[in-house]
Amino acid sequence: MTLNFLEILIKLALGLFSLVFVINVTGKGNLAPNSAIDQIQNYVLGGIIGGVIYNSSINIPQYAIILIMWTILVLTLKWLNNNIRTVKHLIDGKPTTLIQHGKLSPEACRSVGLSAADVALKLRSQGIFQLKQVKRAVMEQNGQLIVVQAGEENPKYPVITDGVVQIDILESIDKTEEWLIERLAKEGYTDISNIFIAEYESGNLSVVTY
Repeated sequence: MTLNFLEILIKLALGLFSLVFVINVTGKGNLAPNSAIDQIQNYVLGGIIGGVIYNSSINIPQYAIILIMWTILVLTLKWLNNNIRTVKHLIDGKPTTLIQHGKLSPEACRSVGLSAADVALKLRSQGIFQLKQVKRAVMEQNGQLIVVQAGEENPKYPVITDGVVQIDILESIDKTEEWLIERLAKEGYTDISNIFIAEYESGNLSVVTY
């Protein structure tokens, strides 16, 4: 098989342009993936480019159409993920509380595919050797275990992000969506979609609008 190096160069350039375009439009999440969609789109693009550049049966116009289809699909999924709560939970999942006040939940561990040994290893990597040292441990969507140790101040909880109420966060602090809406109304915020982020800490609510 004779390789057409000019065609390969053009295909590589188109792939590079597509990647740069998507990163600039959707943000820098692809560079340090924080969600399943960030990770998967990197794999898919690599598969597209790697599978096509040496395939002479797929010409440059066909390859360009494939990249356009991929770009449209990624941008659509990103928009749905950022604006529709159900889609976000379906694609990214949601944070799972594994330890609360020193008590480990076996059911929560199984739901995220962690054994007791896995949890112990993650805790030891953060210098924690006993469950009673942990006030709260949460497995985030990107696989990181966030630990608040006993005696530490409670972190700020993002109860609203990108105009969407984070029900799972509210449940973790024993609050409801109705409570949040009422609290926001008292502070003069009536349209949640206009709130970029709202954080709750020690009874106080801080709000940043668009």
